[in-house]
Amino acid sequence: MPSTQVNRVVIRFAGDSGDGMQLTGERFTADTASLGNDLSTLPNFPAEIRAPQGTLPGVSSFQLHFADHDVLTPGDAPDVLVAMNPAALKANLRDLPRGATIIADRDEFSKRNLSKVGYATNPLEDGSLESWHVHDLGLTSMTVEALAPFASLTRKEKERAKNMFALGLLSWMYSRPIEGTRAFLRGKFGSKPDILAANLAALEAGWSYGETTEDFASPYEVAPAPMPAGTYRNVTGNTALAYGLVAGAHRAGLQLVLGSYPITPASDILHTLSGLKRYGVMTLQAEDEIAGVGIALGAAFGGKLGVTSTSGPGLALKAETIGLAVSLELPLVVVDVQRGGPSTGLPTKTEQADLLQAMFGRNGEAPVPVIAPRSPADCFDTALEAVRIATTYRTPVVLLSDGYLANGAEPWQLPVVGELPDLTVQFADGPNAVDAQGGPVFQPYLRDPQTLARPWAIPGTAGLEHRIGGIEKADITGDISYDPDNHERMTQLRRAKVDGITVPDVVVDDPSGTAEILVLGWGSTFGPITAAARAVRANGLNVATAHLRHLNPFPANLGEVLRAYPKVLVPEMNSGQLAMLVRATFLVDAQSYARVRGLPFTTDELVEAISQLAAR
Repeated sequence: MPSTQVNRVVIRFAGDSGDGMQLTGERFTADTASLGNDLSTLPNFPAEIRAPQGTLPGVSSFQLHFADHDVLTPGDAPDVLVAMNPAALKANLRDLPRGATIIADRDEFSKRNLSKVGYATNPLEDGSLESWHVHDLGLTSMTVEALAPFASLTRKEKERAKNMFALGLLSWMYSRPIEGTRAFLRGKFGSKPDILAANLAALEAGWSYGETTEDFASPYEVAPAPMPAGTYRNVTGNTALAYGLVAGAHRAGLQLVLGSYPITPASDILHTLSGLKRYGVMTLQAEDEIAGVGIALGAAFGGKLGVTSTSGPGLALKAETIGLAVSLELPLVVVDVQRGGPSTGLPTKTEQADLLQAMFGRNGEAPVPVIAPRSPADCFDTALEAVRIATTYRTPVVLLSDGYLANGAEPWQLPVVGELPDLTVQFADGPNAVDAQGGPVFQPYLRDPQTLARPWAIPGTAGLEHRIGGIEKADITGDISYDPDNHERMTQLRRAKVDGITVPDVVVDDPSGTAEILVLGWGSTFGPITAAARAVRANGLNVATAHLRHLNPFPANLGEVLRAYPKVLVPEMNSGQLAMLVRATFLVDAQSYARVRGLPFTTDELVEAISQLAAR
């Protein structure tokens, strides 16, 4: 059957949290990546391990946008919704544009399931979906029928394979290969031959149904996207970040030691690093957040690359130890994968509301560098940058990722390790000063004149004995000091060290050179901002964009850039935290566009925000 060429598709798989929608989406994504399409994903799932079955709070979904061109976002709205039950349909129908396709499992649209979500009548039968192209298929019953030969399996066990049937059908619809999923299933269920055979049979049955049925006119095909030559793999932000930390430790010549406590959505960093012991990585799952950062700081004192990973609530608990790291002036990488708050908040949803906590959330004057990646793949490079800053300037660094980046995926070009920056660390190896009698002596707070970093001395090195602790140190000698003038000097030195960190200038994208609006972003807003800018430019409105990786210190040219544009718009997934910092630091009238919904921005809403600002 000949296929129909399309240039982009957005698919959303939705069902009960036990229906395997995340796995289905991940497998479809992996098979899509193998064809060379550019892509972006948005997993969305409940916080509960097993939310009430068939209810709106229990709906889990996975959205994938893939195309034959550069993809910046997971898509504003799906072209295809796969709804495994009435709750999935009701929860996602408002996002579905008229004319889009709905594939629904009619077997799950029972009176009981309909009543759970407030449907008085069956929407597959009452005409309420006439504005969409609806395929009401018996996904459950067809799966059970396809698995009839597997007499050793119960009906419930057969029904669990319906997500593989749906995956096979969608793979046929969009000309995706399924060999990768076959290999995945063999690896996952190799020790359970009946389960393996059933899942493989369901996958094949879904593909064959698409091939033989008359419900669908023809399959679609999306050509590969043009990309620079190289080796690619599909990667989530958490995985890329973990690999970046390992690469940074390798280039610094240090052992990586992670002290961490599991917390959504940062736990996959711990999971990934725990599997990399062969690269000298040591991971310790601590009893709590405070112990996790204590392990990391202790490792840093011992000459290792100390890292701790967490989310917003854990960052609050780690604040005292981060302050201790500021006082000790030791390298420490603190990864905060932000989520909706406050308190437990929205633990599986995304947010950017920890910026001010990262900047100021410690007692006393305790400045730390703050950086943020802009995409899942960029998490790798940003982790390298965190290692560079921490080890060069002997300071804790806060890296602000978020749930959208952590769980989202995109193609990542594998770097050549030898081309990564040289981060080699020079430890103190002997005395660095002379005493009053002219003899050699080690001064633990005698600073490098360029970086203001103090020496990093490994404990037990002969002649480098020195005192550490949280009480204020005397400049140069490191002795305990309560002198007011010394405290002020040390406070100013710690601030000057952070302010003096070398960071690249912010780059402005202003193709016309005549834009009067600058859209300034940070973190995961990069994709929606860039997509919105492209859209408004296509409509004749000149707009410039700039994106910040370095949030403390700001790039040296940022003030000049901001003052060059009469109007500045700052979209953020918080209540306007960067906008407040920019206004206070540079005295510019930056306009905040703030949303706190647990979801990333859509392109259309930013197009509207930019257009409204232009009209003022």
